[in-house]
Amino acid sequence: MNKAGRENGTVTPHVKILHGDNLDLLPKLAPKSVRLAYIDPPFNTGKRQARDRMKVVRSDAGGTRAGFGGARYDVEKVESATYEDTFDDFIGFLMARVEAALPALTDDASLFVHLDYREVHYAKVALDRLLGRASFMNEIIWAYDYGARSRSRWPAKHDSILWYALDPDRYVFRFDDMDRIPYMAPGLVTKEKAERGKTPTDVWWHTIVPTNGREKTGYPTQKPLGIVRRIVRIHSDPGDTLLDFFAGSGTLGEAAALEARNAVLMDKSEEAVSVMKKRLQRWI
Repeated sequence: MNKAGRENGTVTPHVKILHGDNLDLLPKLAPKSVRLAYIDPPFNTGKRQARDRMKVVRSDAGGTRAGFGGARYDVEKVESATYEDTFDDFIGFLMARVEAALPALTDDASLFVHLDYREVHYAKVALDRLLGRASFMNEIIWAYDYGARSRSRWPAKHDSILWYALDPDRYVFRFDDMDRIPYMAPGLVTKEKAERGKTPTDVWWHTIVPTNGREKTGYPTQKPLGIVRRIVRIHSDPGDTLLDFFAGSGTLGEAAALEARNAVLMDKSEEAVSVMKKRLQRWI
């Protein structure tokens, strides 16, 4: 049976950031201390990952872009973090770290692994072998719509998020806390249902992190707060400790803190740690 979750009252969240190789750091975590682990590992694209940032500056001499009231602006490129996303044995790299994290997970914990189409099928087979096929709960499809359109194949515009429950009969699933989304055909349901909206399925439509939004940190492969926050809200309780051992820009940390959960974040990149400390300073 599904676990409804427990209420812990008022919680002051705390985020702990650890700098180093997760394979060294994971064994140091307290046993059975983590209720939810979400990871967004490198996708093994074979490319250097980077995400350009732009700075808009008012120009008195006539800039390249027009603004409100006839004002002109220049656009400057801002240096962003990069990393090499290439592995000879990606599945071996990933599974060693997942296995190292297991002792820190509670008996009713959930694991979410965020991947793209290149590796998700191989990862699922490996995770099924490690955790048992019965522990696999869902493949969540995050669908988005941005970027170039291929003229030779269907453009890839989705990621996959694999959800595993360590105990498929006992896990946190806070259905009543689920956000609701609009019906695609509201005319086919009652007015009351249309106004209330429907609960999401395993396909989540959500935009990427807006280029000029306050959420954007400039870190490559940053994932939207809305996607991670939904996972946090539904699959953990207030006061729980959450874990991301490929923390990157720290999205899980912010999602956890906003939902009154604690978080442990790990990354071996100094740039990632710097981004996280700036982003999460009020909860550190």
